Amino acid sequence: MPTTTEQGAPGALDTACMAEDLFTDRDLRQMAELGIRPEEAIRQIELFRNPRPYTRVLRPCTPGDGIRNFFDSDHPELLAVFEEAAAQGRIGKFVPASGAASRMFKPLLGYLNDDAAEPPSEVRSFFASLPRFAFRDDLAAALRRDGLDLEELLRKGDHRTVLGYLLTGRGLGYEDLPKGLLRFHRYPDGARTAFEEHLVEAAAYTRDADGGCRLHFTVSPEHEQGFVRLLEEVRPRYEERYGCRFLVTFSHQARSTDTLAVDPENRPFRQEDGTLLFRPGGHGALIENLQALGALGWDVVLIKNIDNVVPDRRKEVGLLWKKLLAGALLALQKRVFGYLARLEAGPAPLELLDEVDKFLADDLSLAVPADMGVAGSEARRRYLVKLLDRPLRVCGVVRNLGEPGGGPFWVESPACDVSSLQIVETSQIDPEDREQQAILKSSTHFNPADVACALRNRHGRPYDLKQYIDPKTVFIASKSHEGRPLKALERPGLWNGAMACWNTVFVEVPDETFAPVKAVVDLLRPEHQG
Repeated sequence: MPTTTEQGAPGALDTACMAEDLFTDRDLRQMAELGIRPEEAIRQIELFRNPRPYTRVLRPCTPGDGIRNFFDSDHPELLAVFEEAAAQGRIGKFVPASGAASRMFKPLLGYLNDDAAEPPSEVRSFFASLPRFAFRDDLAAALRRDGLDLEELLRKGDHRTVLGYLLTGRGLGYEDLPKGLLRFHRYPDGARTAFEEHLVEAAAYTRDADGGCRLHFTVSPEHEQGFVRLLEEVRPRYEERYGCRFLVTFSHQARSTDTLAVDPENRPFRQEDGTLLFRPGGHGALIENLQALGALGWDVVLIKNIDNVVPDRRKEVGLLWKKLLAGALLALQKRVFGYLARLEAGPAPLELLDEVDKFLADDLSLAVPADMGVAGSEARRRYLVKLLDRPLRVCGVVRNLGEPGGGPFWVESPACDVSSLQIVETSQIDPEDREQQAILKSSTHFNPADVACALRNRHGRPYDLKQYIDPKTVFIASKSHEGRPLKALERPGLWNGAMACWNTVFVEVPDETFAPVKAVVDLLRPEHQG
């Protein structure tokens, strides 16, 4: 009879047999070079063969029911807590920045590569507003180097030549660059990239008492040198202007987090040369990069996507709310650590257990099961310690204004021992379940605009963040490679399933804090115009 683990995954004997059946010696060498264990590859194949159930959402989070509101009277205390921690060097900034910009330019690329196509509305809007884009001067300079004049080309209606110099290697090569290296905003003294805007932001809220500003960017290996060159070019100017020192580091998404692709029959997908196809594991793989920062001593980390930046004249609101979110995190962390110290000291009086129950319900939105209230005091104490001693995050959520994506929900989560607050993507909810879809449609708020995270426990040791992932929240997508269909696996999203079992607080933040750039024409929105 085959042996299996308690979770239903293949046991050691099964794994060895399956590896022998599925993989050649060459495959095993390929996996070893990537740092991927055969057992992990087999686990992924099992996920394709037996997809995990959809996430069960109980109800959307709303103000007063899972989403908090801060008032002006709350600000002084939260800001004071934040400023003290910042001066101590406890605040750092983490920016996922490896995403390519090609999706930003999809309509432009479609028009460029189809000589017979008529310009769609996005292309017409782009050219009608070309002077308003921060990269306009760079584009004109690239054309001049080859003896071409931008204005003359526009008068002639030669839009494809212009797009060729914007998007391809003939000119700026924007289709192959990451968003962080694109010019986003105009200023009197020149244009800034998204990367530079993050430096300027960090100078306002990560600076310690010695002027150090800690930032970490996750980038693609092929683009790291581009970021390093840009940093070397602009660092002296911004450090002098803001009186700080930028302590910038970079990392890549580890190849060991890549996932195995399969064919439509759920067999390992083989490329034309016979090798297995491994694909990047998605945004959620970056939980390992965050874990590495904790191991290096990082404490409180503010996470923000590379494209969610605004010009200086619009930064004030966003900077205020980053500080408030971090202040709220630090204030909560202090209370959590205080309760843990008392609970871990030994047998706890009933009054303390009841007080912790109330704190969990009121401040962390964790509903302790009713039967735990009648459990022996020692079992109850251990259970409360388990709930408290987890990574903590405070997420800023904005009103849902029609952007695609998920939002904050109350979730039934056996993996996390208790019903809790989580960010759930649309793809995680069963499209055939009318009740679940009705709950999704009734959601009032959108994914986090900013996330403040605490990576270390009360003893100063980093949490093992991989222990707090809900592995069931993987995503399977249909793709193609070398003209053949395949199925690809994405790991649980960074602030979705990868943080599913963190203690979570949602705070409503102003709409002005959310200004993502998903398409190039988003740079024409008022929030991105100087």
